[in-house]
Amino acid sequence: MTNNRTFVRIQTGGRISTTGKIFADSRSPTIDCTVIDLSARGACLDVHGTVEIPKRFTFLHGGLKKSCRILWQKGRRIGVSF
Repeated sequence: MTNNRTFVRIQTGGRISTTGKIFADSRSPTIDCTVIDLSARGACLDVHGTVEIPKRFTFLHGGLKKSCRILWQKGRRIGVSF
């Protein structure tokens, strides 16, 4: 099986934070998530709680804020691009 990804994904652990926060807008509560893997252009996240996940949001991870959009979703696990 070949891997056609442009950017290498990093499995979280060690010195990379495994937690993140999703901000939909200033009026909505933040949504906690767990980072499954991360690359320069996107991430795979497990979203906590039952709040609806917006299609576009701001993702806070390791002190950096990134604008994201959902590429795929399977239950509470989502794939996003930055």
